[in-house]
Amino acid sequence: MLEIKRTEYEKTVLIGIITREQPEEKVVEYLDELEFLTYTAGGEVVRRFVQRIDLPNAKTFIGSGKLEEIEAFVTEHEIGSVIFDDELSPVQQRNIERQLRCKILDRTGLILDIFAQRATTSYARTQVELAQYEYLLPRLTGLWTHLERQRGGIGMRGPGETEIETDRRIVRDRIALLKKKLEKIDRQMETQRGNRGALVRVALVGYTNVGKSTLMNVISKSEVFAENKLFATLDTTVRKVVLGNLPFLLSDTVGFIRKLPTQLVESFKSTLDEVREADLLLHVVDISHPSFEAHIDSVNQILAEIDCAEKQTLMVFNKIDLYQPEHLDADDLVTPRTSRHYSMQEWRQTWMQKLGGNAIFISALKKENLEDFRKRVYDEVRKIHVTRFPYNQFLYPENLDEYGQEEA
Repeated sequence: MLEIKRTEYEKTVLIGIITREQPEEKVVEYLDELEFLTYTAGGEVVRRFVQRIDLPNAKTFIGSGKLEEIEAFVTEHEIGSVIFDDELSPVQQRNIERQLRCKILDRTGLILDIFAQRATTSYARTQVELAQYEYLLPRLTGLWTHLERQRGGIGMRGPGETEIETDRRIVRDRIALLKKKLEKIDRQMETQRGNRGALVRVALVGYTNVGKSTLMNVISKSEVFAENKLFATLDTTVRKVVLGNLPFLLSDTVGFIRKLPTQLVESFKSTLDEVREADLLLHVVDISHPSFEAHIDSVNQILAEIDCAEKQTLMVFNKIDLYQPEHLDADDLVTPRTSRHYSMQEWRQTWMQKLGGNAIFISALKKENLEDFRKRVYDEVRKIHVTRFPYNQFLYPENLDEYGQEEA
């Protein structure tokens, strides 16, 4: 008889705050995402706590009364971790940890933990380790256990140097070492990108879990890991794709997310270089997600931070098979009609007008509308290629149909 292996999830509690800048509706949305992040990391959310507060408490982030309420719940239900949606200062984290006597994480720490789980290659692991150490450095004071001694012996510890100062020195040395290692790998990757020749480069970008890897598999007929969890892909995958007889390079990049830790943006610089050096961006959007417009804004903000906001972009609205508009009864004269009640046809018209027709609607999983998608990508890649190599324009017909239907 086969034994069924059960996954043990760690019991967790989520904390969010309502402020003037962050209304209740947004907090619910952020906590939904935080719960998905927690599930991805291996946690089970038992309860959410939300407090309305003008400004976060400088010492404990939330008020003392709410903290006591959480403490009672944590003790009663044997909670393993308490996760805050906003980034905590080292002082706040230390004070909360002292009172609740359990693991305290913020959104940044949780995302770093997921990245550490998902990193499979040496390069990704190095990037994540660097980000973790940079996050850890200001938080060393008050940790329950200090770092394992990695150096010692005669002359290695100054007179009166404390354990925490030694720990800081170890971390700074490790950060310097990791940065040198990344610089070396970055140079190697830059050489690799330079050796790819003059092929047009296309990069898939978008919020995490929008279906980029699934789309990559469909277009390139490759097997890139895809899963319905956040940050399933950390390493950039580059594949040579041929539409008709027009070749180009397609790269699948790490997914973006709101409040993306600055440490990760910096340590994943080389991964983002694939986006910087792309000739065309395919911005993939999960149109079935109720907050997809906010996701678009988040991705555009990060693209602006890495100086890619002006790049030629084709918006690809994915998961049209999952889109379900909210039902609004015709007799309901009280509830105002909002964008959540839009039909798919209304969304098409809305975004076509916004982007001057520079959008396409597909389902990568169900392979809906993929022929139109291929034709559109072919057109965009051909324009770039012909501009770069005018003498090659007669090699590639203006219409992909002239090559006949591709195999499904």
